[in-house]
Amino acid sequence: MSACISMHTVTRVMEFDPTRPKWAQIADEIRRRIASGEYPPNHLISEVQMEAEFDVARGTVRKVTAALRAEGLIVTTPGMGSFVAKR
Repeated sequence: MSACISMHTVTRVMEFDPTRPKWAQIADEIRRRIASGEYPPNHLISEVQMEAEFDVARGTVRKVTAALRAEGLIVTTPGMGSFVAKR
């Protein structure tokens, strides 16, 4: 019997702390990825991918991108998306 390996992205759902807003916890994770270099400058921060990875609604993801944009960690270009800001 042969094993079938899917090439689809695996959804990694975070264990959320019930005492903090989900958007704040996701923003912390994205900040960590930016700081570690996992998400280098110009890396696309996809709202659709965040929705799927963290299993949250679009409104939650928009709060994440708004917070990161306000901190200068990402820049958003209308019609193109949000990207990690250059350092």
